[in-house]
Amino acid sequence: MASVVDLESVSKIYGMFVALRKVSLNLEQGRCYVLLGENGAGKSTLLRVIAGLLRPTYGSIRVFGTEKPEDARERIGYMSHAPMLYDELSGSENLRYFASLYRERACMDPEAALSAVGLDATLTRPVGQYSQGMRQRTSLARVLLAQPELLLLDEPFSNMDAASAKQMLDLLVRLRSERKTILLTTHQRELAEPVADCLITLHAGSVASLTETTVRATR
Repeated sequence: MASVVDLESVSKIYGMFVALRKVSLNLEQGRCYVLLGENGAGKSTLLRVIAGLLRPTYGSIRVFGTEKPEDARERIGYMSHAPMLYDELSGSENLRYFASLYRERACMDPEAALSAVGLDATLTRPVGQYSQGMRQRTSLARVLLAQPELLLLDEPFSNMDAASAKQMLDLLVRLRSERKTILLTTHQRELAEPVADCLITLHAGSVASLTETTVRATR
């Protein structure tokens, strides 16, 4: 399979604190990687390094063949743990605004993006009045707008009820079948494991284990 991300001995250091310690990984096209680990293990830092939002202190990184992930940013969709939405706007209004920022890119229709994550595009209630699960799904719809090839999702199942989590899981299965590459973090291994091609566990900034899985979800 084609390589999308290559990390070689990547470290990220803040003063005396080592957030990432000599991480080497290869992420291939069309696969879903689930990143596990306790709080402070380095999961969010790793996503931000791959997204080009942080530069590694040491080591090398290539994303879509370039050594500068920021140069591949239009091919990357990053969903942070914070929703990054405007609370006073509805879901549709949020997505229409973000779509207007991608003037030279073919974006999904905002209503279609909301529908893809199981939300009602006609809902006029401001996002600030949404449940946490609805905010998570709206945030993912925002990421999907630009139709990225690499999805970096920080705790996408956070605060979701069982039905919402199932919808999210079904969507990830579909995205993977479309040859998207997915790297997601979660504390809920039991939710993500059915769609995972590979489980990666971080401990104190280092890769503690990397396990190929037999995916049970339908491709």
